[in-house]
Amino acid sequence: MNAASPLGSSSHAPGWPFSSRSLRLLVLVLVTLIGISLLSRLPAWPLVELKSFDYLSTVDDPRPPEGGPVIVAIDEPSLAAINAQWPWPRVLHAKLIRQLRAAGAKAIGLDIIMAEPSTPENDAAITETVGPDIVLAGDETLIETSQADQLVRATPLPQLTAAGALTGIASIELGGDAVFRALPFYDDGFAVTLLRAAGDETTTIPQNAMIQSFGPARSYPTVSYYQALDPRNFLPEGIFKDRVVLVGLSLQNAPEIDKGGADAFATPYTMHTGQLTAGVEIQATIYDNLRRQLAIAQTGTLPFAGFILVAALLAAATVWKSTGWLTLVATFVAICAFTALCYAGVRLGHIFVSPLGPTVAYVSVAFGQAGLDYAEERRNKQRITRAFSQYISPDLVKRLSDDPSQLKLGGERRTLSVLFSDVRGFTTIAETMKDDPEKLTGLINRLLTPLSDVVMDHGGTIDKYMGDCIMAFWNAPLDDPEHALHAVKASLAMQAAIATLNKQLEAEAKVSGAPLHVLKMGVGINTGDCVVGNMGSNRRFDYSCLGDSVNLASRLEGASKNYGVALLLGEETARRVAGMYTVVELDRIIVKGRTVPSPIFTIIEAVHPDDLELHKALLVAKYNKTLTPLDTSFDRLGTAIPSLRLYYSIIRSELVRPLDE
Repeated sequence: MNAASPLGSSSHAPGWPFSSRSLRLLVLVLVTLIGISLLSRLPAWPLVELKSFDYLSTVDDPRPPEGGPVIVAIDEPSLAAINAQWPWPRVLHAKLIRQLRAAGAKAIGLDIIMAEPSTPENDAAITETVGPDIVLAGDETLIETSQADQLVRATPLPQLTAAGALTGIASIELGGDAVFRALPFYDDGFAVTLLRAAGDETTTIPQNAMIQSFGPARSYPTVSYYQALDPRNFLPEGIFKDRVVLVGLSLQNAPEIDKGGADAFATPYTMHTGQLTAGVEIQATIYDNLRRQLAIAQTGTLPFAGFILVAALLAAATVWKSTGWLTLVATFVAICAFTALCYAGVRLGHIFVSPLGPTVAYVSVAFGQAGLDYAEERRNKQRITRAFSQYISPDLVKRLSDDPSQLKLGGERRTLSVLFSDVRGFTTIAETMKDDPEKLTGLINRLLTPLSDVVMDHGGTIDKYMGDCIMAFWNAPLDDPEHALHAVKASLAMQAAIATLNKQLEAEAKVSGAPLHVLKMGVGINTGDCVVGNMGSNRRFDYSCLGDSVNLASRLEGASKNYGVALLLGEETARRVAGMYTVVELDRIIVKGRTVPSPIFTIIEAVHPDDLELHKALLVAKYNKTLTPLDTSFDRLGTAIPSLRLYYSIIRSELVRPLDE
C-alpha cells in the first residue's frame, strides 16, 4: 500500500455487492462483532485474555505493600538444622508460636493442616499453645464421581478449635492453564480469617476478582523456620513486632514450573521467571489484596462489549476514506492505546478489561477494509491492464504494471514514430454494403483485428481507430530505441496481413458468389518530436500524441496513393531504417502549414546500384524541371524496380499533362 496513492478512495466501486463504502464498513463492523462473539466461545480465547492479565498486572513489577506479612519458611536450611523427618512434631510448632508471640506477632497463620491426631503429648502441646490469634489451615476438595460430586473439607482437630484456634480454608482455585489468579471466594478463607485474627477490618470478597501479584517467588520478607525458633540469636530485633506471620512450606530455591514442587503454584509472574511460588506466599498475597483492597475485578459483559464496539467504530472512522501505510501506523497506535487503557484500569481502577477483544476488533475492521481496498485496487489494475492491452502489446502492459514509473501521465515531449494506415476505396466498399450493416461491421473487424495484432506484436501503441484507419505510434509510453525500425516492420507486416485477408475474401466470394472486394492499404510513417500523454477532459481522456510530426505522418498516408506506393516515409524515419532496407526518395512535398518542402521516401526490394543511381538522376532532373516524358529512364526503371512502376507512370503522366494543356 502506498500513501501517495491511497486505496479505496472512491465511495462507489463497480462490481461490489454494496454501492457505498460506508455501507461496506458497517457490514464489516457487524461481521467483526459477530466473529469476536463466536471466537470468544473457543477455549483458547479466555486463556489468551488471562495471559494478557498476567502481563498487565506484572509489567511494572509491583512489590509487597509496606507492613505486610512476614513468612516463616519451612525450607531446606530448616530441614537440615532441625534434622527431623517431615511432618515435624507438633511440639515444635508450639515452641514456634510461643517465640513469635514473644517477638510481638499480632497474628499467626500456620499453613499446615492438622486434621489427623498425632501423639498425645504433641497434640497436647499444640492445644495448650493455640488461641484466637492463631489461624490453622483447612482444606476443601471436590471429589467427582460418576454417581455424584462431593465437597470434602479437612479441618484442624476439634480440640484445637475448642482451644480458640481459628480455621481458615487455604484451598485455592487454578485457572484452565493451571495458573493461580482468582481470589478464593471463601467467607472462612485462610487470609480472611487471618485478617480477623489480626484485628483488621474485613471487606466483602468481590466475586470473580483476580489477584494482584507482588513479585516472583520469595518477594515477601522471609526467614527460615529454625531462625524463628531462636529470633534473638538469628534475626534482627523487632522483625515480628505488630506483624502478621505466616508459617508454611517454602523451598529456598523456587522450583521451576516444569519440575513442579510441594505446595507450589504458577502465578502471573511465572510467565517472566518460569518459577513456581510457594503456597504460603500466595496466602500472604491474598492477605494483602484483601487488606489493601487491591483485588482486580473483571469487567462485565456489557461494558466489555461496548469497548469492543467503540474499537470497531474507531477503526471504521480511521479507514473511512482510504487505507494506506498510515493505516499500519494508526493500528499500531490504537493497539498501544488499548493496552495502555487496560493497564490503567488494572493499576488505577483495579478493574481488568482484556485488550484482546478491542485489538482484534480494530485490526479486523482496519485490515479487513485494507484487504477490500487492495482487492479493489487489484481489480482496477486488471481492468486498466485489460484496457491498455487493447492499445499496446501485453508485454508492454506487463512492463508498465511491474514498473509504473515508466508511465508518465500528463504530457511529455518525446521523439515518436507515428503510423497512419488507411484502406483504399473503403468508402465505395461501404456504399455497396450499406444494406447489410452486419456484414460491413464484420469486414471492418476482420480487417482491423490482424492489423492491430501486428502493431502490438511490434511494440506499438494504438492511438485510435477512425473507421478503417488506424493511428499508432512507437517509443511511448515505454522507451523503444529502435522505434522507427519497428514501425516500418509493422507496416510491411500489415501489408502481408492484408494480402492474407484478400485471399480469404476471394475464397469466400467464389463459394458464395458474392462480389469480391479487394482491399488495398496505404501507410504513412513519420518520426519526430511530439507531445504525448493523457489528453482530453477530466471525465474522459485518451493516451494520444500531438504535433507537427503527427500531421506529416497523416499527410504521408494520404499522399501514398498519389505516388502509386503502399508506404511513404518521412525523412527522419527513412534515415533511421536506411541501414536495414533499401530506401529511395520519391519527391519533395509542401505539407499544409509548412513552407519548406519535405522529402518523402519509400522502401523497395533489392536493386542494382546502377539503377539506384539512375533513379537519383531522374529525381534531380525532376527537381530541376529538366525531366521530359520521353526520357528513357522511365522505361528502364519501370522494369528494374517493379514496385515503383506505377510511380514512374504517374510522374510521366504529370509531365505529359502540361504539354496537352
